[in-house]
Amino acid sequence: MDFLIVLASLAFLMFVAYRGYSVILFAPIAALGAVLLIDPALVAPMFTGLFMDKMVGFVKNFFPVFLLGAIFGKVIELSGFSKAIVAAVIKLIGRERAMLAIVVVCALLTYGGVSLFVVVFAVYPFAAEMFRQGGIPKRLIPGTIALGAFTFTMDSLPGTPQIQNIIPTTFFKTDIYAAPWLGIIGGLFILVCGLSYLEWCRRRAAAAGEGYGEGHSNEPEPFANEKLAHPLIAILPLVMVGVMNKVFTVMIPAFYGDKVSFVPAVIGNAAPVVQQTKAVAAIWAVEGALLIGIATVFVFAWRTVVAKFAEGSKNAVGGALLATMNTASEYGFGAVIAALPGFLVVANALSAIPNPLVNEAITVTALAGITGSASGGMGIALAAMADTFIANAQAAGIPLEVLHRVASMASGGMDTLPHNGAVITLLAVTGLTHRQSYKDIFAITCIKTLAVFVVIAVYYATGIV
Repeated sequence: MDFLIVLASLAFLMFVAYRGYSVILFAPIAALGAVLLIDPALVAPMFTGLFMDKMVGFVKNFFPVFLLGAIFGKVIELSGFSKAIVAAVIKLIGRERAMLAIVVVCALLTYGGVSLFVVVFAVYPFAAEMFRQGGIPKRLIPGTIALGAFTFTMDSLPGTPQIQNIIPTTFFKTDIYAAPWLGIIGGLFILVCGLSYLEWCRRRAAAAGEGYGEGHSNEPEPFANEKLAHPLIAILPLVMVGVMNKVFTVMIPAFYGDKVSFVPAVIGNAAPVVQQTKAVAAIWAVEGALLIGIATVFVFAWRTVVAKFAEGSKNAVGGALLATMNTASEYGFGAVIAALPGFLVVANALSAIPNPLVNEAITVTALAGITGSASGGMGIALAAMADTFIANAQAAGIPLEVLHRVASMASGGMDTLPHNGAVITLLAVTGLTHRQSYKDIFAITCIKTLAVFVVIAVYYATGIV
């Protein structure tokens, strides 16, 4: 019965997310509903002492990353740099290779630190124009954008500043460059297989005489060749984020050592505040890099950005708050579920998988699929079982860097089920429905999930990290 209650709670949260209700509201309802059925007396203590504690802890650690990422993406958009990057890639690759061009553009933007939600809005108008000119069905746009923005640059390639690659650093005390060769191998596998699948779909549509189509909704205005920034200047903020991220990753531990402490200047005998550097070094590095990236945009496009920044920043802050609170609510939900007796049944069943990496991959991707969130599912899995993963890996002689990369990639596996927020946003922006385009997104999801196990196999076969 305890297991069924946990399962029902997870199913309820998945259902309401699929129906479009707010996770911020329904995550605590789902979690505390399960507690109510098991032990009503624990509802209030678990809400305050566990759900809110974990939720606030997530916000403390990751809200600055969400906020700075949203601001960075917004100033890239306001400055016109995103349009300049898109136009340059189109010129370099050619309009006839529309799908490759869009994948490359999405990859550049997300690997540079731009939020995948921003990428969807920024790239769609250009994707629609290129697909229309190339006679490629519009229904393939979501799958193409998903491949470029939601997969290998989100969590596979080393150094990506996306949140899915940052969360494991707080559990495994690694940095975002963990297991670089495995990440590159996994990323190439996803890219090659994903592009092959999309090209196969394009050829089938062409053979059937299917073109872009008519009567679509949310069609953007035709692209006008306005004056754009030089592509080298446009891409410089993205380069600065990547370079400074690496620089800060090295400098911060060297500067602060293992920990830093200070005594607050308050009345009375205040206890020293102690911060373990390893636990937050990766987060500080990303925050510092994003600040440098934002400053770079202002240096090269001051007048353009300042004229629109007041209103644009409000949207960015609102988006960052919503994204943070959604994920934090799922994080708190996971902490409550993990504390219930029924979760032990799930944990014991998953722990029965003898291989530590396969165990971690299945656990993370399953929970990411259930919650419809890569970061939320990974947060649930690592909050509940990180110590077990670490102990099993150390017993098997597996570096924690490999645990980091497997967890990160697995989180972006089955997370893009129909109720995933990014999927719903992508379909809404492109004016398409699940029935029209979700099967291509799901195909990319399957390729992404398979890539995790390819990476695990490569590690065991070669020992490469």
